[in-house]
Amino acid sequence: MSEPLLRAVGVRKRFGSTEVLRGIDLSVRKGQVVCLLGPSGAGKSTFLRCVNRLETIDGGQVWVDGEPIGFRLHKGKLHELSEREVAGQRRDIGMVFQRFNLFAHRTVLENVIEGPVRVRGIGAGEATETAMSLLARVGLADRAGDRPGRLSGGQQQRVAIARALAMKPKLMLFDEPTSALDPELVGEVLEVMTALAAEGMTMVVVTHEMGFAREVADEIVFMADGAVVETGPPDEVLTAPRHERTRQFLARIL
Repeated sequence: MSEPLLRAVGVRKRFGSTEVLRGIDLSVRKGQVVCLLGPSGAGKSTFLRCVNRLETIDGGQVWVDGEPIGFRLHKGKLHELSEREVAGQRRDIGMVFQRFNLFAHRTVLENVIEGPVRVRGIGAGEATETAMSLLARVGLADRAGDRPGRLSGGQQQRVAIARALAMKPKLMLFDEPTSALDPELVGEVLEVMTALAAEGMTMVVVTHEMGFAREVADEIVFMADGAVVETGPPDEVLTAPRHERTRQFLARIL
């Protein structure tokens, strides 16, 4: 068994007096798709933000590809990184948010090449070639010159996925990527994500799309009240959950 690409051990996070993560342990192997399920307030989105250090953690540790996120290991001790150094680590971790977070005043193509050019230092010509390939992959090459406001929500989210992929990440995080979309637009985003999974992209997905979780996930992680309640293959967790908390949740949404 290879070392996990993502490993979280005992991750804790507080906001004021509220402990929103209470010791999360999670491992994701390269090429694996893990779906995080659970009620609102379970801590799923907060955990994703801790993985790429958009939120600092109050306890535990996160490693991506053997590297402690937010820290440098030196002579057996962990030393906290500067924000600039953390930004360097984030280059390998793509994230797609509920809201698309595209630059409204820039074209679709300009949105996609921004990271590779400014962060990775890739030449504009090479970045443009890669971006056009990625836009074709998500079915939007013909909209490269448009600004985001001319696109539907589903199209904007597909651009956001292409933008994240342009950084050539080792790991992709999806935080309820379809929750802000009209129902008829959900399928086009899930189709792109399903194709990514089939190509071997390592993914952690917070979602309420049970069909996607059942068909695409290698493992389901059910969270509630800031803790992992149950994990297992989709057929086990979604069909025959062991814990009452999981059964109650699934009874409400299925």
